[in-house]
Amino acid sequence: MPELYALFGGTFDPIHYGHLRPVEALAQQIGLTQVTLLPNNVPPHRPQPQASAAQRVDMLRCAIDDRPLFNIDTRELARETPSWTVDTLETLRSERGSEQPLGFIIGQDSLLTLAKWHRWQDLLSLSHLLVCKRPGYAAQMASPEMQQWLEAHTAQDIQQLHHAPAGKIWLADTPLFDISATEIRQRRHRGQSCADLLPARVMAYIERVGLYCD
Repeated sequence: MPELYALFGGTFDPIHYGHLRPVEALAQQIGLTQVTLLPNNVPPHRPQPQASAAQRVDMLRCAIDDRPLFNIDTRELARETPSWTVDTLETLRSERGSEQPLGFIIGQDSLLTLAKWHRWQDLLSLSHLLVCKRPGYAAQMASPEMQQWLEAHTAQDIQQLHHAPAGKIWLADTPLFDISATEIRQRRHRGQSCADLLPARVMAYIERVGLYCD
């Protein structure tokens, strides 16, 4: 069985410790040796990024320069259409074959609104879902039907993620970081320091190119 291949999508406008540190904890918990960052081009569920695609990739490179766990896949940035997760997973499944264990990392907030995602019912046929905690979000799904769906697919053993190509949900016991990209952009707009919220190399890049000041 090939090694579990994990992906983490996001706008990353900018990338910060609230992205990086929970995923690093998840990787240690379930035995990931590589996590691929997937920057979105046109995020379907949120406002459009302030930084350009090239700037967001530059910030990702700054963030992971000393973090060998991570790499970057820019395929979604080449799309003109919204970055539907299911489309990317279908492409990856066709590239890597039916036996490759795939895991898509999401936050607890995304899990709670999963029923609003494009073709969400197909996600578990393509990959596992690896869920990181987020501060301030409920532990229960919005409806009894969705809660039943979650409980039916929740993995009880880490090995289920490594020994099956898809189909399970892992509720990770990851640390909570109350950090958001919105807060970083607002701090920059007010002229406040963001040094405690994101890697120094990312902060240096933001200052050098003058992002989020307007």
